[in-house]
Amino acid sequence: MSEDIRDTTPARSSNLLQRVGIYAALALVAFLVGFVPMWLRARESGHQLAAAERTLGLARLQNQLASAALDARRGDYEPARQAASQFYTSLQADIDKGDDSPLTPAQRTSAQALFAGRDEIITLLARSDPAAADKLSDVYAAYRKLLNV
Repeated sequence: MSEDIRDTTPARSSNLLQRVGIYAALALVAFLVGFVPMWLRARESGHQLAAAERTLGLARLQNQLASAALDARRGDYEPARQAASQFYTSLQADIDKGDDSPLTPAQRTSAQALFAGRDEIITLLARSDPAAADKLSDVYAAYRKLLNV
């Protein structure tokens, strides 16, 4: 009778190992069935977020420049100078980011032309010269054209 017990024990343990293996495989498949769609959704959301952040960055730059132009038109030269300076600083930072920039390579190349009158505009604003308003309006129009390229 002791021989019968010894003969069935290895069969039972291998049968138990097969069941545990099957249950583990089924659990893994169930996990993957839930995980893969969520991972794909999260990946797509990440791409959408990156696109929204790119658009927001460009809109902030445009808003800074528009604010500077409007302040200069109203005769508020110091806030206009600060906004214009912030615009040029932010634009340079975006250009320096290279491929991580919200600007395309063509836009980065075109944006270099906007820096041509930077010092003159900042100086005119510091002197409270009304001519700064027209120059800022021209830069604003050039920036909007640059975004549509």
